[in-house]
Amino acid sequence: MTASPGGEEPVDLALVGGRVIDPETNLDEVRTVGVTGGRITWLRPEVPLAARTIDATGLVVAPGFIDLHSHAQSLVGARLQALDGVTTALDLEAGRFPVATSLDAIAQEGRPINYGFSASWSAARCALVTGEQLPLGTVLPAFDSWQAPLTGRPVDELMALLESEIADGALGIGVLLGYAPQVTRAEYLALAQLAQTHAVPTFTHTRYLSNAEPGSSLEGMLEVIGAAAATGAHMHICHLNSTSSRQIDQIVTAIERARERGLAITTEAYPYGAGATHADAAFLDPSNLSRIGIGPTAILALKTGRFLRDVDELVRLRADEPDAEVIMHWADEKEPADRELLLRSLLLPDTAIATDAMDPSLHGVPLPRDEWPLPDGALTHPRSVGCYGKVFRWIVRELGALTLPEAVRRCSLRPAQILASVSPAMRRKGRVQVDCDADLVVFDPDTFADRADYAVQRPSTGVAQLFVGGTQVVRDGELDLAALPGRAVTGH
Repeated sequence: MTASPGGEEPVDLALVGGRVIDPETNLDEVRTVGVTGGRITWLRPEVPLAARTIDATGLVVAPGFIDLHSHAQSLVGARLQALDGVTTALDLEAGRFPVATSLDAIAQEGRPINYGFSASWSAARCALVTGEQLPLGTVLPAFDSWQAPLTGRPVDELMALLESEIADGALGIGVLLGYAPQVTRAEYLALAQLAQTHAVPTFTHTRYLSNAEPGSSLEGMLEVIGAAAATGAHMHICHLNSTSSRQIDQIVTAIERARERGLAITTEAYPYGAGATHADAAFLDPSNLSRIGIGPTAILALKTGRFLRDVDELVRLRADEPDAEVIMHWADEKEPADRELLLRSLLLPDTAIATDAMDPSLHGVPLPRDEWPLPDGALTHPRSVGCYGKVFRWIVRELGALTLPEAVRRCSLRPAQILASVSPAMRRKGRVQVDCDADLVVFDPDTFADRADYAVQRPSTGVAQLFVGGTQVVRDGELDLAALPGRAVTGH
């Protein structure tokens, strides 16, 4: 093969004729993207000599989406996200413990997309308090003793455990505070101080979910802002939409004022008026439902695929199957007032799009590792399958609330920037620039859409091609099941 025009070396792959969007440089033009050895090596109007060429005419060529909040860390979960445009899926809210062991286990199995974790405060706390290490992949302990308040030396021991995890490549500290509301505020402040000392973010599920004082969503958010003010730490608020509930206006105002004063507060949200959790979550105590503004009939049990009938059924579910997955509907996206409430969190400037994805299950049983395609009856929250497709279908095309380039930025560059201080790899992702990683999504701007709802889970449509480190994972809309190029994303 001879060199390209101008004497440059030929490329392995050329994506020709596509509308290239690079959110960092504001490039939005038809260009050729050339890839060699896992990196972007060509970005020009001209077409280089290439071992392989793909016609992207009429399609968008963008950085692959980076999901900061995905509990769907199984092979089937990663495949569903790949078809939704995701090239990197990280579990930063819950994290893993030990991080190194978790990363090694996934590397042995292989993944089609990149992966990584924060240090799991809850799992490390469980190991310290109970002496029991949770099975790999467990997001949350299924027993209450791990939440026992700590003071003095045990807090120092917990901080030492998390410090070791940061040294092993954790991308910050994941804090499921909303599942342990009795933990002391002093311990949370110590977590923030640890994060500031090591220049890593914390990723917090805030302490409360309620529209009433005391113990309101606003109070929980102000705790995060207060920790940022007291320590200077980078504090990231997980799923701003669902934990803000109907106090979003006050919360958004507080976040905006904190940012104006230089506090490092970052946010994420997903475009659904329903959250998902375990049946025994503290905020699903029957006495708290009225404070959220819902009743038990707003709670869908994934095992049965039906909504609960009454309080008695919720009480039985919490007692008999505390770790049962449920979906809690708190806002109706079809109602104008509820839709505006949801959009207030999504449209807060610089809010990243993140899924809070969950692995699908069948009648409450996790799917086998190699299950593909999804069997009939498999269920999860639709955000796990179509979050990004919904952003482009609903928020961009139907509502016109975000431009297409801005939506791309919130799905790719913005999450990369949130992690840039802790992960060198993120400085090469979320961008379409020469020398950046060839993590790329090629999608149809007119047809990219979600097809999943609360009853049927179907992969998104409209992603034509997807590349992870230059390796093609989606080819003409179909997964290459043998392609497992995903690599671990780790901290400094």
